[in-house]
This record gives sequence, C-alpha cells and structure tokens, in this order.
Amino acid sequence: QVQLAESGGGLVQAGGSLRLSCAASARTLSAYRMGWFRQAPGKEREFVGGISWSSGSTRYADFVKGRFTISRDNAKSTVYLQMNSLKPEDTAVYYCAAGIIMRPEYPYWGQGTQVTVSS
Repeated sequence: QVQLAESGGGLVQAGGSLRLSCAASARTLSAYRMGWFRQAPGKEREFVGGISWSSGSTRYADFVKGRFTISRDNAKSTVYLQMNSLKPEDTAVYYCAAGIIMRPEYPYWGQGTQVTVSS
C-alpha cells in the first residue's frame, strides 16, 4: 500500500517554472516506480514521466523532454517534478502515481494538483 500527496501547483505565466512535490509513504519504497501524469480538461490522462526509487533512472514523454525534470529525495520519500519553460498547453491537473517495478500498472494515485499556465 502506498499513500501519495502532491503539492506545489498554482498559476504561472508562460515561460515560467513550477516544482511539484509528491510525498510518498510505503513500507518499501524501493520496490516501486513513480510516475507523473496529467489531465487537461476534455482530454485523457497522459504520462509525463517517471522515476525508479531504487535506481533513480528516469524517462519522459517526448513533449516534456528538455523542459521537465523528475528527481527524488530518498530521505524525504519525496519525488519532484521540476517544470521549466511552461506553456499554456501544460495546463492540467498533475498526478503522481506509484506502481510496483516490472509491472505496467500504477495502482496508487495522489489527489492531483492544478497547474495553470497563462499566456
């Protein structure tokens, strides 16, 4: 069982930056991988990027490469999504999720945090 709580969303102008945080609690976080997803109004939820708790390896969706960076702080059990050069089309509710390594699904989700980018 994993509990997740996002924070850090808000309103920012295009070109600006935000850092989202996802505090996680679980018995063995190293068994999990973390993902960031987003859902814009009227659109399906999409994968933004992910990170392995144990190795720190990351992967990103093509539309955020070079702008977004995912990192983790093992001591704080927190994963971060640093978002730079934000665009209005990045406006969405952002969610963090956790899934067991080597399994494709993400069973555990946070409540989401709103990111709004104004033009």
